[in-house]
Amino acid sequence: MALFSSLTPIFIAIICVLIAAILKKNNGDTEKRETKSKPLSRPWVDEDLKDSTDHQLEEEEVDEEWQGFDENIAHIPFFAERYSEAEMIKRSQEFYKLLNKRRSVRLLSDEPVPREVIDNVIRTAGTSPSGAHTEPWTFVVVQDPVLKHKIREIVEEEEEINYKKRMGDRWVNDLKRLRTNWIKEYLDAAPYLILIFKQVYGRLPNGKKKTHYYNEISVSIACGILLAALQNAGLYTVTSTPLNCGPHLRALLQRPANEKLLLLLPVGYPKKDATVPALTRKPLEDIMVVM
Repeated sequence: MALFSSLTPIFIAIICVLIAAILKKNNGDTEKRETKSKPLSRPWVDEDLKDSTDHQLEEEEVDEEWQGFDENIAHIPFFAERYSEAEMIKRSQEFYKLLNKRRSVRLLSDEPVPREVIDNVIRTAGTSPSGAHTEPWTFVVVQDPVLKHKIREIVEEEEEINYKKRMGDRWVNDLKRLRTNWIKEYLDAAPYLILIFKQVYGRLPNGKKKTHYYNEISVSIACGILLAALQNAGLYTVTSTPLNCGPHLRALLQRPANEKLLLLLPVGYPKKDATVPALTRKPLEDIMVVM
């Protein structure tokens, strides 16, 4: 009896430890379930801009650890060139006049274009801002005739299905006035095709995924700068977003799984007999609100 009495505190202590361990485990399981059920907070992902191709990427891992950025990056003085008000007005007017001449041209010549010009316009596109300066873009320049024709075959095959089945009557009818169809002769004719891929995520040195914040918006801005650079160089294009062609073109061009096709641009000079629709642009008062 005395022995039992002396062991009682030990038994009580053991029972308390077991109860505490069970409670801790239950709390941990609850937290895990809550973490799994709680939606990830990723405000840089725009649901309206998600890629519509049928290629499924594995779910993006959320890595809150170091992303490979230099935390102690140096900040240097910034010296901006300033113009007089008259010069600012003049430059803004001239730039507007230049870009107002930009048109989507589908009748492109096969006349050669200096490669250095292409290099420079892509360098210019690469000056675009991007989320956390991740620069999530890849510009694939295709000049090989055989490869260009393979791209055309892929695009035309899918585009014929798009026009006949996927796009719907309203969409097809809206395009009739622009005289477009699934035949894309410019993909063979243009001296260069520039395919712009967005990098949905990057890779850290340890192999983990690196978050590319606002990757689609960032690449879209870069595309706008690229269009302006092409216009400035005297080159023309038509913005092409071939529906359902992304996975096939990515495979053809041997691009990695983290890249998705955003835009395809045939680039060159217009044919001498090229025509464009007689379109007008909205006046300033219809596109700007001053408050």
